[in-house]
Amino acid sequence: MNASKQLYWKKNLSYLSILLLIWFIVSFGAGILFADFLNQFKLAGFPLGFWFAQQGSIYVFVVLIFVYVFLMNRLDKAFDVDEK
Repeated sequence: MNASKQLYWKKNLSYLSILLLIWFIVSFGAGILFADFLNQFKLAGFPLGFWFAQQGSIYVFVVLIFVYVFLMNRLDKAFDVDEK
């Protein structure tokens, strides 16, 4: 594997790692670990910790999918492997 492909794959894995870490923090952290603290606050009448556990992590995951698509399209163009 040449250096360009290795750098491309390294950047791809770093994007994946960062985005999965964000999702983990939101889903596990906000939904489980910090739920008691977040339940002091309400969102649409529901405790915030409960909201993150039930719906918030799903919304964040969908947003992260779009962020990943955006980042990968930009990375593909930078390494000239995009669909033209």
